[in-house]
Amino acid sequence: MSIYGQTKGTELESMMKAMMQAEANGTMMYYALARMAKEQGDDDLVDIFIEAANQEAVHAGFYATINGKYPQNFWGLVRGLQKAETGGEAQVKAMADKVRAAGFDEAADEMEVFAKQEGHHGVMMAEILARYPQENQPVKAKKVYVCPVCGYEYEGDINAEGDDYVCPICGQPKSAFQEKA
Repeated sequence: MSIYGQTKGTELESMMKAMMQAEANGTMMYYALARMAKEQGDDDLVDIFIEAANQEAVHAGFYATINGKYPQNFWGLVRGLQKAETGGEAQVKAMADKVRAAGFDEAADEMEVFAKQEGHHGVMMAEILARYPQENQPVKAKKVYVCPVCGYEYEGDINAEGDDYVCPICGQPKSAFQEKA
């Protein structure tokens, strides 16, 4: 039995949304703690913080699923992710260049690794789409809206989404999306 969307539209929805966000923030916090512990020479703490971060990420995914945050037929989302992650490589590389120009070479070096990882995420999503061609055929949407920050493409009428809809990749509000010509 699927838990998908069980709390959506119920009195539990806002609580699950808050839990999802808290767990996502916890993921970020624990990974930051691991990073800081490593930088401060507390290597014995790094794996503990990373384990906590990984568990928090799983928890956030649970709350997102039970609240139906992402579409159950996720192929459109995967197509959007593939495009955004592929484009994300150049975006992160451009940010790394600015960070380097500001004199933060070590941070820029690491961001360049992140840029390559973003591109690799795009490759992974493309491989998934190629492996399941019968499942991921795009719906001939009359409208497509593009997130101006990450390039995610929403297929369909974004205005049918609630006012709290945000880009599933970067969190931009639906008001930021622009209709694709």
